[in-house]
This record gives sequence, C-alpha cells and structure tokens, in this order.
Amino acid sequence: MSEAVVFFSPPERDLPRGRHALDPGAVRAAHRERILAAFTELVADRGLAAVTVADVVKSAAVSRTAFYAVFADLSACADAAYERFVAVLLERVTAAAAEPQDWLDLIAAIIDAYLDTICSDLVVTRAMMLEMDAAGRPARKRRRQALTGIARFLHDRHTEWVGRDCGLKPLPVETFLGFLYALRQLSCDLLDEDPEPDLRSLREPMFRWVSAAVLGSR
Repeated sequence: MSEAVVFFSPPERDLPRGRHALDPGAVRAAHRERILAAFTELVADRGLAAVTVADVVKSAAVSRTAFYAVFADLSACADAAYERFVAVLLERVTAAAAEPQDWLDLIAAIIDAYLDTICSDLVVTRAMMLEMDAAGRPARKRRRQALTGIARFLHDRHTEWVGRDCGLKPLPVETFLGFLYALRQLSCDLLDEDPEPDLRSLREPMFRWVSAAVLGSR
C-alpha cells in the first residue's frame, strides 16, 4: 500500500492474529484505516467499478469479517474514503486561510494549501478526484458541499475586508465557488493527462487570475 500518511494512517506493523489483549475498538480503528488505504490505492490503479471486497481485504491483509465489522458494503467504504479526503482538504485549506491579514496573501495561502494537500499523495488524489466520479450522487454531493464550504469561508473573509482601505467591493459567493471549481478541474485535467503531474504549476496562473478578478471588482 502507498504511504498515505496525510489522508489515512494504517498501523506501522501488523496486528496480532488470534487471541490478544488489544482493545477491540483500537483493532477496529486500525482495520478501518488499513481498509481505507487499500481501497483507495486499488481505486487509483483499477478504477472504482473494478474493485471488489475480495480485492480490498486481500490488499489490506484483513479478513472479510473485519471488513464487514466496519463497513456495511463497498459503497459505504467508498463514501468513508471520499469523506476523509474532503475533510482533510477542507481542514487544511481553512487553516491556511485563517492567518493572512492581506487579501493577496490570503489568495496565495488558499491556492498553496489546496495544491500542497492534493500533491501530498497523488495516489489518493487520483482516486478521489478522478475515479470517485463513478461513485454517483453521494460523492458528487460531498464534493459540492466541500467546495461550497470553502467558497463561503472565502466570501466571509473577503467581506471582512470590504470597506477597508484596500478598496475592495462586495462579490457574490458564486465568484469564489467558480475559482475553486476552476482550480479543481485544472488539477483533474493534469492528473488525467500525466502520471506525474506538476500540480503546483497551477499556482501562478490561478493566483494571477483570482487576484486580478477580485481586485478588479473595485
């Protein structure tokens, strides 16, 4: 399995087999992380439709019993993996946006946090941003919720600056949502076209576009 240390944290060593004194909750948690990491790598390699429970338990080195102890089915596993990816991305982007006191610094911080996070594990990113489109409405709904949440956060931060000496004018939340959709789609295109994409190459053009659009609102 890949070293998915940003999104998933499988145990560093194998869990003991048979009778042992480990806490059952800790064992289930360890199995869950191992399963999520294995599922994500398989999806990135084969595509969602080609992955089965048998594939996941073999790759994760757990039993079917262990799988069904934490997930009702493969769809529940897929939902959990995507939810984790979205949660980590949202956490890192909003954390990066909490500090800057200058609008241009905020734009740069958001773009950097987004790109740094998805660059941290291209296996996970490729699985979640490309292959999980086949997961249907639940995955699309989570994607919309995540992007909308970040857009609203940016809109609120922008609103704080409106009326200050910087001369910014109000902008609708859809403006920031559009920026995020553009960044996501450009990232997906690079992931789809290149096995080793230079995602950080998007930083400069995105920064120029977003800053020009926002400052141009004055």
